[in-house]
Amino acid sequence: MKAGLSEHQFRKSCHNGFGDGNNAYAHSMAWFNNHLFVGTTRANLCLIRHSMKQVNIDIWPVECPYPVYSPDFEKTQARAEIWRYSPGGEWKRVFQAPMVLGSTGEWMSRDLGYRGMVVFRGPSDDKPALYVSSWSRSRGNGPVILRTDDGETFTQVGEAGLMNLPVTSLRLLVPFKGRLFTAPTGSAKGNPNTSGVTLICESRDPRKGKWHSANEPGFGDPENSTIFEMRGFAGYLYAGTVNNNGFQIWRTRAKGSPPYDWEMVIERGAGRGSLNQIPASMIVFKNALYIGTGIQNGGYDHLNDIGPAGSEVIRLNKDGSWEVIVGEMRSDGMLPTSGLSPGFNCICNGYFWRMGIHEGWLYLGTLDWRVILPYVDPDRLEERFARIMTNANVDEVVKHQAGCEVWRTQDGDNWVPVTVQGFGNPYNYGIRNIVSTPYGVFIGTANPFGSKVATKFFNKKGEGEWIYKDNPLGGLEVWHGSSGRFYKEG
Repeated sequence: MKAGLSEHQFRKSCHNGFGDGNNAYAHSMAWFNNHLFVGTTRANLCLIRHSMKQVNIDIWPVECPYPVYSPDFEKTQARAEIWRYSPGGEWKRVFQAPMVLGSTGEWMSRDLGYRGMVVFRGPSDDKPALYVSSWSRSRGNGPVILRTDDGETFTQVGEAGLMNLPVTSLRLLVPFKGRLFTAPTGSAKGNPNTSGVTLICESRDPRKGKWHSANEPGFGDPENSTIFEMRGFAGYLYAGTVNNNGFQIWRTRAKGSPPYDWEMVIERGAGRGSLNQIPASMIVFKNALYIGTGIQNGGYDHLNDIGPAGSEVIRLNKDGSWEVIVGEMRSDGMLPTSGLSPGFNCICNGYFWRMGIHEGWLYLGTLDWRVILPYVDPDRLEERFARIMTNANVDEVVKHQAGCEVWRTQDGDNWVPVTVQGFGNPYNYGIRNIVSTPYGVFIGTANPFGSKVATKFFNKKGEGEWIYKDNPLGGLEVWHGSSGRFYKEG
């Protein structure tokens, strides 16, 4: 087995959001037809400023020159994109969200982002096709699913809204037993991660656009607000819920006709309660299901007063037993097998956002919120934040510690860091995708700090004021890691 990749074995494949800092998240990625595809989400921090009033930031980190839904915002900031890369070649934009008429009669971008992407072949597909799920607008008709079989032409399949559900985004596209599964993830009024519609939707032939409910809403528990993550493992489809009392994990063999019989295998956030609000990521590794946890809104859910707290890794075995790999000791004395506390010993790692496997190693990427600290009035820092900043200079913390982290393990228990500062860019505050390919592993970041970022300027009198400056480090990045030779990057 090859040795795991270190930071020096990664090269930047794209930066500054493909030349447009509004391309903030590499929200979806897939290897298809010998190319890497990346679906972006745009201008996230401007959208948060508009819709999520519960986020308490004193100096807004990026310039938002246009009101949301204004013609300038819709044309220049809101149109989600899909990009394609051939190793040794160049990046090419192959799709841009169309402009459509909104419910109030104005022209707007149909899609803000593309949160899911998977290769799947249904009965109506002549060959494997790439399916993409969208994040739509609250004034639109709902999220859509796009399909391409050549990587050039993307066509909507089925009706917007998926079963006429009152939701705004679809995060998941998960193949299992010849079917494609998804779930509504977001809703209007600043709820990108909670839909209020706790259904899993199944299609045997997504090109035809026919979907059916695969579960009882919320599995019968009204505290489950969203189905956030799914994965097939050992003959079962596993699904994780968002729950303010701690996530639940359910599984089904998906036999017979939907809705299927489901059983719960984890409850109350694997014994941690609300601090494991969300199962943010799932992956099968070494004959077990690994679950990365998180708390919405970057690790501190202001609206529900949950957190801040670092994330955990839970390992779920075939028989339904589980153990803590990275995290807190449990009340029964269970210790994390890695010896690492939540967040890889850092409260700032609020999500274990995405995992991927390459050449026998499991890679895990975090979201680290330290880059936000300069924009919050220190006198208003709540005690839970202030205690980690005792005797620390915020600017020094950002300079030497900010940026997301990537860790790897060969056995699931012993972890080593790949990068602990966002590959040298503090504005890379999250890892959004990790995709293994024949040409190496590609890692896509979340970096919403473009195109202009707030910077403190001091005049001759030593008085400080905030100005917005061009930020060449803003916008998503894609990093390419390889144990062999590197192909020329685009």
